[in-house]
Amino acid sequence: MTYVVPDLRTVNVDRYVLPLREGGSVPGLVEGDDGRKYVVKFRGAAQGPKVLIAELIGGEIARALGLRVPELVFIHFDEVFGRTESDWELQTQFKASTGLNIGLAYLTRSNTFDPGITKVNAYLASTIVWLDSLIMNVDRTVRNPNMLIWNKDLWLIDHGACLYFHYNWSRPPAEQAIQPFTRIKDHVLLSKAGQLSNADRKCKKLLTPQVIHDIIAKIPDDWVVPEPHFRTADECRQAYELFLLTRIANSHIFVKEAQHARKEVI
Repeated sequence: MTYVVPDLRTVNVDRYVLPLREGGSVPGLVEGDDGRKYVVKFRGAAQGPKVLIAELIGGEIARALGLRVPELVFIHFDEVFGRTESDWELQTQFKASTGLNIGLAYLTRSNTFDPGITKVNAYLASTIVWLDSLIMNVDRTVRNPNMLIWNKDLWLIDHGACLYFHYNWSRPPAEQAIQPFTRIKDHVLLSKAGQLSNADRKCKKLLTPQVIHDIIAKIPDDWVVPEPHFRTADECRQAYELFLLTRIANSHIFVKEAQHARKEVI
């Protein structure tokens, strides 16, 4: 059955609950006009809207692979929050984040994944390692696994640190796409990933060119930062698409790197 990329709902913020002071991005917990809570990544944070693009692409690719990811939504943040916030740092961020941001559904009463407690089967671990090698996710380590246990299932969160190549578009996307991902050696699930070849075959079948195109098409125009290498937002989207399709077609490069790194840790 062909996977259909879901549309992202747009939710308006009714109430800002509290800041989650993690690193420089200061995401926030908000309540939407649908009565649900979301963890918001703000476009006005230090690293700008590219973090939001990475969150969208990484999260929706994970979902297309059958992995559990909290619902991603566009979060509309009103300028009123920038006027009423007393904290200067947050006020500045809010004012720069008016409009569309990205949010993940808040998993109430979830627990942080602990590799010493939770058992992960080899295929699931291999699929997650394959995903993070594809999108070059540097942030799934023992120190910061970015996985939660909710209702006894494993959920992936926070893909804002992936696709770091997009901070330097001076190198052609197709050239960057064929680079091995050496940071996979630090992956929290690498030692469990004993079915990488099997995961590679299955993941490549799931991530068709149409699926990748439909995910990239979700990127809002105003998240695309003006770049000297692109005249339009569509040209930028095409660059992301080229990167991902080239990388998937050459997945043997990053799979071999992961297999080699795994031999070093087991």
